Amino acid sequence: MKTIIVSAVNITEAGTLTILNDVLSTLSSICTQERYKVIALVYDKKRCYYNNIKYIDIKSSKRNWLNRLYYEFFVFRKISKFFKPYMWLSLHDITPNVIANKRIVYCHNATPFYKFRVKDIRFDLKFVLFVLFYKYLYKINIRKNDAIIVQQDWTRESFSEMYSYPKEKIIVSYPIDNYVRKPHTSHVDVVDNSINFFFPAIARVFKNFEVICKAVEILEKEGVCNYSVIFTIDGTENKYSKWIYSKYNHLKTISFIGRLDKETVNKYYENCSCLLFPSRLESWGLPISEFSKYDRPMIISDLKYAHETASNSRFVAYFNPNDPIELASLMKKVIYNDTSSFINVGMKKINKPFFKTWNDLFTYLLNYV
Repeated sequence: MKTIIVSAVNITEAGTLTILNDVLSTLSSICTQERYKVIALVYDKKRCYYNNIKYIDIKSSKRNWLNRLYYEFFVFRKISKFFKPYMWLSLHDITPNVIANKRIVYCHNATPFYKFRVKDIRFDLKFVLFVLFYKYLYKINIRKNDAIIVQQDWTRESFSEMYSYPKEKIIVSYPIDNYVRKPHTSHVDVVDNSINFFFPAIARVFKNFEVICKAVEILEKEGVCNYSVIFTIDGTENKYSKWIYSKYNHLKTISFIGRLDKETVNKYYENCSCLLFPSRLESWGLPISEFSKYDRPMIISDLKYAHETASNSRFVAYFNPNDPIELASLMKKVIYNDTSSFINVGMKKINKPFFKTWNDLFTYLLNYV
């Protein structure tokens, strides 16, 4: 019986936890059909429990970065010597120093390719240091992998260029299938027939809330006020959100409603006129995928990640995420029901290896890598 080890001790929430659950759910199913034993090294098995999998909880690895690196490069090597795995799959970016027949790393973090601004240092110095640090963490042992998994094609190109890693060994695996349009109602009634813009995002400097605020300032100065903008921050989260709130809470059309659960976010999707997504950095940009099924306008950053995530979407307008004037112009068109600047985005062709389901990905990893 071949052993598969999945290391994910640093994963505790949000999109990465969803990925961990998808991976373990798929492997749980594979274990019932094939002769594999799966061991999951996780922070807390209660957050990702599936049958047919042996769990080892390792909470101590998350105390600080030095401790994390100690586990990646020393503890995990001892574990690999003991279990002698057929495949070691690391789900948190860093290539661990392990012994295995197949070594694979899932790189979900796009921060090494982020160009930070001076204001980022002011509001989140830790993130800026993380950007600088992560670029070199990725590099350690990266060429010892038999394959690297990334979420988008542009990331594959960037990884290959930055680390001189063969493109044919970098697998694109979409975290959500953009090629299948889910059944939906094309025209969902908007609450009170009002025009409202929705930006669901946590309070991080790269989310770029300020460009929307500046665009709203422009519109209000022009006397355009027959709409609303909804933010999922309230100014209490961190220095960045506090600055955004203190500087722009005087704007009449912006509502700071705070963080929402998934069910409530979906209700806002159903009842909003247009999605705003000005983020300057994303591995994927899940709200774009989630909102596209409603066939209503989206105004999103003119960046590589957004072009790929918006594949097979309709009523899309791209804008320079540093240009509030351009954003204000597009918002005004939505307000006055003018979609002439919005386009239908075709399906992007992705070169192999490329997978849209976890089952297909693991079939490839276990049989062809």
